[in-house]
Amino acid sequence: MNILMLSWKDIKHPFKGGAEVYTHEMLKQLVKKGYKITWFGSAWSGCKHEEVIDGIKIIRAGSFLSVYWNAYKYYKKMFKGNFDIVIDQINTIPFFTPLFVKEKKISLIFQLAHNVWFSELSFPLSLVGYLAELFYLNLYRNQKTITISNSSKSDLMRLGFKDVKIVPVGLSFKPLKKVPKKNKDFTVLFVGRLKKSKRVHDVIKAFSKVSDKNKKARLQIVGSGVYELQLRSLVNKLGLLNKVKFFGFVSESKKKELMGKAHIICVASKREGWGMIVTEANACGTPAIVYNVPGLRDAVHDGYNGFVAKKNNPESLSDLMINLSDNKDYTKLCMNSLNYAIKFDWNIAAKEFEKVLKNV
Repeated sequence: MNILMLSWKDIKHPFKGGAEVYTHEMLKQLVKKGYKITWFGSAWSGCKHEEVIDGIKIIRAGSFLSVYWNAYKYYKKMFKGNFDIVIDQINTIPFFTPLFVKEKKISLIFQLAHNVWFSELSFPLSLVGYLAELFYLNLYRNQKTITISNSSKSDLMRLGFKDVKIVPVGLSFKPLKKVPKKNKDFTVLFVGRLKKSKRVHDVIKAFSKVSDKNKKARLQIVGSGVYELQLRSLVNKLGLLNKVKFFGFVSESKKKELMGKAHIICVASKREGWGMIVTEANACGTPAIVYNVPGLRDAVHDGYNGFVAKKNNPESLSDLMINLSDNKDYTKLCMNSLNYAIKFDWNIAAKEFEKVLKNV
């Protein structure tokens, strides 16, 4: 079976995230099963415009915005009639395949942008994006759709989607067999892109209250982004310069080391498709504290592998952090996290993904 994946970022893109990891792992597993895969995405300065990675043929053309027009041109000139199924990954902006692709089609939607528009764009562009999403998703309502969580499926069903299948995430490494030794001082960890919709500022404000009660507590922030200067300014304003450390981008091995040694990972995003970083931290023996939002509420079973905030504000986060630091059952939470992470496997997920392809 020949599959064409349309996605604006691939696994080597400088801004790749969880969506690209998921997509690459699914396609890599399909290649092993004998599928022929072509992945069309955007280019960037210095990239190869064609290469093969893990058996996946990758073609790159256009920028963040022009990739969609380039996908249409490539389809008309090269792709039309050469594929059995075309997968349209809707990561904020779709490729509008229902309007021109003649082959059988599948939509891959990790999450709705929804209220994230208002965090990342200024008014009135944020309102335009919010309303445009509602409009263009109408084109996909009758198309078979894959998503990764119950929250995202519910969002899509409310918009009138008829056929939505959940294919879970996996892990790129095996969970640890035992809980690693934690840092001597109580350590809160954030891992992710530094942008407004991730609400790292709420994590910092929550930690400030923890620091008032525990002078030795530490906050570690892993990741980079345009919002870093504002976050550093907030840390300075709150008098936390000696207690908060920005690591920037780190290797996968360093990330796992930091996750294993931290006492808790804190995620306060506006919304997520799943929250893969939560599951990765669980696999390192670290429970999570998260906001009660789509994706994150799916990744955390409250009281088992972490805690879901009662209210989405820094006060609720700080209360959970403080309670966790004094929790006598903390070791049990860590063990639960390891046990929960065991069930996430890309091989298992790929089998579910393949079932959807065969049904189409």
